[in-house]
Order: sequence, then structure tokens, then C-alpha cells
Amino acid sequence: MREKLKDIAAKLKAEFDFYRRLQKHPRTPVLAKMSLWLAVSYLLMPFDLIPDFLPVIGQLDDVIVIPMLIYFALKLTPADVIAECKSERT
Repeated sequence: MREKLKDIAAKLKAEFDFYRRLQKHPRTPVLAKMSLWLAVSYLLMPFDLIPDFLPVIGQLDDVIVIPMLIYFALKLTPADVIAECKSERT
């Protein structure tokens, strides 16, 4: 169980590092950078568009909004920039 949690933590750290590199890359389009910043700020925002006390739909907005913003950013970014950022190691 502990090993599995360590694997998940390592994968999350690698994903966050990838998005950080993508955000800083000079060839990442401005709209993609803005989408990544919106995803991070929405994640850290102390309030939600739909309050969490509403059953099901309150939690679904986090599960839908953030992945859609990341998907949008990845679709706007050229494939070679994504590959370059994925292959970099910090």
C-alpha cells in the first residue's frame, strides 16, 4: 500500500513538473499558458463556481473544469513542444 502511494505521489509530481515546464516554454501559445494558469488558480481558489454543499454537482465542477482547461491547453500547444517538455528532467 505504501509503495502504491509513493508511485502515485511520484506520478503527480512528474505531471506538475511537466505543466510547469510547458508553462515556461517560449513556444507555448499564450492562450494555452492562460488556460494552464486558469486551471491552477481554479484549483487553488477558496470558492467554487458551484458550491460543494450541493450533492454530486458541487464536486463535479472541480472534476470537469480543471481537466477541460488542461485539455484545451494541450490541444493548443504544438506536439513537438509537448514532447520536448515531457522528455526534460528537472
